[in-house]
Amino acid sequence: MIRRGGQVRFVKTSALMAVLADLAGGHADRTWERRLREYTRPAVLILDDFAMRELTAPQADDLYELVSERAITARPLILTSNRAPTDWYALFPNPVVAESLLDRLINTSHQILMDGPTYRPRKRPRPVDRATP
Repeated sequence: MIRRGGQVRFVKTSALMAVLADLAGGHADRTWERRLREYTRPAVLILDDFAMRELTAPQADDLYELVSERAITARPLILTSNRAPTDWYALFPNPVVAESLLDRLINTSHQILMDGPTYRPRKRPRPVDRATP
């Protein structure tokens, strides 16, 4: 899909909080549906580092709507997370919303679990050896 020119939107989950704040602003100025379409329009939406922080009830509701709209329109959603999906439930204040949203995410997905050392230590700059001239 991407190789055929499909539009992709990549959002770090820390930035997702800004996305959810943007959606929340749409409730105030009656542009919520237009704003939601901005996140459902891309052929693929990638949310990186999902489930790093707890969500407020309005954030969880807006995330639920985003996930539901993408599912209705058959638009793929890719999540990356350092937590197991079973650990995601505690991040949602309303257990009913959590169950419904996570049911959509977990039971209709392909999960790729990666187990092994992180690549990040290889990316760190090496210490400078001040002993050599």
